[in-house]
Formats: sequence, C-alpha cells, structure tokens
Amino acid sequence: MAEAAAPLIEARGLGVAYGGQPVLEHVDLAVAPGEIVTVVGPTGSGKTTLVRCVLGLLAPDEGGIARRAGLTVGYVPQHLTIDPTLPLTVRRFLRLGARADAAAIAAALAEVGASRLANVACHALSGGELRRVALARALLRAPELLVLDEPTSGVDLTGQAALYRLIRAIRDARGCGVLLVSHNLHLVMAATDRVVCLNRHVCCEGVPETVTRHPEYLALFGDEAVPDIAVYAHRHDHAHDLSGAPVPAEDDAAASGERRRGHG
Repeated sequence: MAEAAAPLIEARGLGVAYGGQPVLEHVDLAVAPGEIVTVVGPTGSGKTTLVRCVLGLLAPDEGGIARRAGLTVGYVPQHLTIDPTLPLTVRRFLRLGARADAAAIAAALAEVGASRLANVACHALSGGELRRVALARALLRAPELLVLDEPTSGVDLTGQAALYRLIRAIRDARGCGVLLVSHNLHLVMAATDRVVCLNRHVCCEGVPETVTRHPEYLALFGDEAVPDIAVYAHRHDHAHDLSGAPVPAEDDAAASGERRRGHG
C-alpha cells in the first residue's frame, strides 16, 4: 500500500483566547495534497480564528502549525469589498499585487468560467461573479493549498452548487489541497472529502455522511441538521454560462466542475 502523502499543513493542539475567553481549545487539523477539508460550525465557533492561524496572520496561544517548506497558499476571504467609485475592471483588479501577465490572467478567468468578465467593472459584478473573480485571483498564485472562507457568501442556491462543483474540479485538475470554511454542510457534502465540525474544540470529524449523523453535530445545528433541500447530480447535453446562455456541456466542464473523479 502506498504511503499517504505528508500534510501540506498541520495544526496540533491549537488554543486561542481573546480577553481571557477561549475561542479555540486543543484543535487539531491537517490538509493533505488533493484533499478537500471542510470546517463547519455555528457563528462564534472559532472558524475565522482557525483560518487566521492557518494563514499565519494570528499566532496561537497554545500549540502550533507545521507547514510544508515553501508552501504556496491561495486565499479567498469571506468578504471582498471593492469601492464602487473606483474605475476598476476585473482585469485590472487581478493585476493588483499579482505578478501575472495577460495570458495568466486570461487562463485563470477561463478556469473559473469568467472569461467574459475581463473588461467588466468590478462594482457591476453579481455575487456569484465576484466570488469567481476572487477565486481566479487566488489561482494566479499557483497555490498548493487553497483556503476558502465561506466561498459562497452572497450567492444564491443554484450559484452555490455550481461554485462547489467548480472547487472540486479545480482540485481534480491541479491536485491542490483545499481548506473550505462553511456554516452549512448540506451543499458542500458532494465536494468534500472530510469534515471537521468545530465549536471552539473539534466536536467530530470524518466523511460527511458520518458527521451529519454524529450526536454533537446534531446538537449544534438542531433542526438545521436535517436539510429542507436536496441537491442531486445530473447530466445535461448542455450547460449555461454566467449570462445564462446555453453552451455545450463539454465546453462548460472546466468552469462548472461537471468533470469529477469517479463520479457520474
């Protein structure tokens, strides 16, 4: 049996307190190459604090984080605010702080299914379009690890499902690890390899189907643990681009994530 790859990043015994109040206690977390790990938890559970520790923006009070030497991280924050008075197109936005030429920017936009947005003003983007542009910006770093904090914030239900398929397709194509933070497990289940349920400490972890049946998960989310909706996978002979226009399914596969490893 082949030896499992060493983690890209591994946190052991993390503890963080603000004003004497514990926010994280004895938290362990690891993300391996090619693995999608989703952290779920209610508001105030410490998810954002954990992300800040992973990114090296916050030093934990206890425990530590080991990162693969030279690890490159791409980050998509939960909130991305762009001043509407700035005449900033998507292409110019992607050039800010990035060493990327026109070809790299075009390739990143194509990968997230947003090529037509290159010359659109950022303030004119919809929620789903802005999330794709933010993801393209993270991909310009050629990351080994993608850290996505609530990547579907401000996106409608259909757009959320499409974004999670896209995230999985990016993982499949690039082989990068993904650390995804969400308050809701229902829509991310199909795109997730492992779930960590957080509420200051790790309440439970495992594959999605196991976590959703765990007593601590049910106690945290209550009625929300039983979804009112069902998202199912299906295939069409066509798909839709960001404007809603139909395109052949094979042309949309890279952008929408319809191609998945071992999934029909």
